Amino acid sequence: MSAITAPAVRGMGGSGWTQFRGRLNSARLHLFVPLTLYLLFTIVPFYWMVVFAFRPTTSNHPYPWPITLANFKEVWNVLGFGTFFENSMLVGVGVLIGLNVICAMAGYALARFKFAGRSALILILLCTQFVPGVMLLIPLFVIFRHLGLIDNLFALIIADIVFQLPLTSLLMSGFIRNVPVELEEAAMVDGCSRVRAFLSVTLPLLRPAFVAIGSFAFIGSWNNFLFALMFMSSQNHFTLPVGLDYTIGEFSVNFGALAAGGLIAAVPVVVIFAFVQKYLVQGLTFGAVKG
Repeated sequence: MSAITAPAVRGMGGSGWTQFRGRLNSARLHLFVPLTLYLLFTIVPFYWMVVFAFRPTTSNHPYPWPITLANFKEVWNVLGFGTFFENSMLVGVGVLIGLNVICAMAGYALARFKFAGRSALILILLCTQFVPGVMLLIPLFVIFRHLGLIDNLFALIIADIVFQLPLTSLLMSGFIRNVPVELEEAAMVDGCSRVRAFLSVTLPLLRPAFVAIGSFAFIGSWNNFLFALMFMSSQNHFTLPVGLDYTIGEFSVNFGALAAGGLIAAVPVVVIFAFVQKYLVQGLTFGAVKG
């Protein structure tokens, strides 16, 4: 559309304008049809989760009526989802803070320093993304057992940081490369050390990057089921994904409790994206200008 100037559009005849509108409508149709199908694919399961969460367990109606909060009271008070929620929040915040601090330092080193083996290190960091998380279970379990961290939430924080650190370090290095190095050099000419220049000049400009990386770090740790199931043995240290798994019995499933727990687990994620979506878009595009 941008390649067609206004005079050219006005100069079209009746048939030319009709053909142009037809092509435009066809392009929109090809865009909206798959997006609509994807939206339905996403919304329909969420709708049924809401229905099962708010309706009585004895009801068979395909709508949440009459509305009841009995399922939420059961999962929060009886099944211990209040404790699971606190554990997931503690792990998520710990991963968010720890990962942002570490990947800021690692990204700065990759972006600003030239050292032997830098290209090989970047390649290794990229190759780690081909390693599934399940392959890390046995090595991490052995390490945590020797450190006495089994059934300790700190083990989940460390495991999630280790798993997400390679990719976030590469992303942060791209963000830092978009900050002109001349700003740091000017600060160092004025008497700042490199660390002071980074903290005073570069770091404030990376706020969108921290929001983007922190959001994905929090969501990744919030939804991590495998590590929590492997490293936590007592129910007081379960996170929400493990707690949801325990609502599924051997011979029956409490669908009301499962749906209510799923809705409790989904609400913080929705709220976070609602508040940080502006900064999230800025952060994702911030590192895409300069490689």
